[in-house]
Amino acid sequence: MKRFYLSSAVIAAALALPGSPAMAQTNEITIGISISTTGPAAALGIPERNALDFVPKEIGGVPLKLIVLDDGGDPTNATTNARRFVTESKADIIIGSSITPPAVAVSTVANEAGIPHIGLAPFPITPERAKWSVGMPQPVPIMGKVLYEHMKAHNIKTVGYIGFSDSYGDLWFNDFKAQAVPMGMTVADEERFARPDTSVVGQVLKLLSANPDAVLVGASGTAAGLPQTALRERGYKGLIYQTHGAASIDFIRIAGPAAEGVIMASGPVMNPEGQADSALTKKPGLALDTAYEAKYGPNSRNQFAGHLYDAFEVLKRVIPVALKTAKPGTPEFREAIRQAFLTEREIAASQGVYNFTEKDRFGLDDRSRILLTVKGGKYVAAQ
Repeated sequence: MKRFYLSSAVIAAALALPGSPAMAQTNEITIGISISTTGPAAALGIPERNALDFVPKEIGGVPLKLIVLDDGGDPTNATTNARRFVTESKADIIIGSSITPPAVAVSTVANEAGIPHIGLAPFPITPERAKWSVGMPQPVPIMGKVLYEHMKAHNIKTVGYIGFSDSYGDLWFNDFKAQAVPMGMTVADEERFARPDTSVVGQVLKLLSANPDAVLVGASGTAAGLPQTALRERGYKGLIYQTHGAASIDFIRIAGPAAEGVIMASGPVMNPEGQADSALTKKPGLALDTAYEAKYGPNSRNQFAGHLYDAFEVLKRVIPVALKTAKPGTPEFREAIRQAFLTEREIAASQGVYNFTEKDRFGLDDRSRILLTVKGGKYVAAQ
C-alpha cells in the first residue's frame, strides 16, 4: 500500500515496509490521514490529497509530520491504516476518510485509542464515537433541509429516491423521511446502487414508472452523475436534486448536458465570490480556490479539497491552545486537543463556521450551505 510522508518542508511519496515502527516524537505533531485516492471514491480522495499543498507545515511554531495513506474507499483498509497510525506512527491526530463507511471505521479506531479524529465525510457520530470524533462536512440534515425547502417552494409532492446502497445512502433516505415527509412530500419509489456500478438503468426505469414529481440522488463523486445521466437520457423532465457529495467539476464532466438544471446542495467554497464581504467563509474560500485553481486549472475547485483544507483551519485554532498545557506525543496533548475542539468558537473555514459541542460534533449552521444549479456547463446560484 502506498504511503505518502509529508514533513514541515518536504512532501515525499514512499513505499513503507509492513510493520516498520515509527517513533513517537515530542518536537513535532504527527497527523495520520487516511483518504481514498484510488477506487470508486478517488474523485473525492484525490482533491483532498491535492489540498495538502495548501495547508500549513507548522502550527504554533511546531512542525507537522503528515502521514498519508490510501484506503481505496474500503473500511477494512481504513481500519488497518488507522491502527497503523495508532501503533506505528503514534499519531496525535487522525484525519479521514473520504466517504462514509471508511470514515466510520477510522472513527471507531480513534475512539478506542483515545486520539482526536476529524472525519472528511458525513458519517453517523454515535455515542460510542462522539468523544474523540468531529466532522468537517455539513451534516445531512442541514444540507437536506435546503433541498426540501426548494422542493416545497416548487410544489413538489412526490419524490423518487435513488442512492448508494451503503450508510451514505441510508443517511439521505432517512433524512428525507424525517424532514421532507412532515413537510408534505411522499416517497414515490426507493432505489439503490453500489458505488462501483456502471449502470443504473434498471433502477431508473422503476423510478420512471413511479412518475415522481422530482428525484433525489443520494450519491457522491463521479457516481452521482450516473443516475443524473440515465434519467435525462430516458426522458425524465422533472427536477433532479443532488446532495453536496456531488458538487465538483467532475459531476459536470461525467453528466455532460444531463447536468443542466440540476439542483444541488453545496458548501460555500464552491462560490465564495458570491458571498457578502462580511461572510466568515469568504476569505478562506477565496484563498483555497485561488491557490487550487492556479495549480490544478480553472474551475477545478471542489468541496472535497475544502474538507481537508478546513481540517487544518480548525487545527490552526485548537493546536496552539493544546500546546499551552501539553507536549505532542503524549496522551495529555491529545486530551488537550479534544478539549480545545469544544472551547474554541466561531472557527472560520471555507465550508462553514465551526462551533463544536459535546452533542454537536459537526458544529455547523446555515452558513455552511448554498444552492447551486448548472447552466451552460457551469455552476451558478440556484433560484
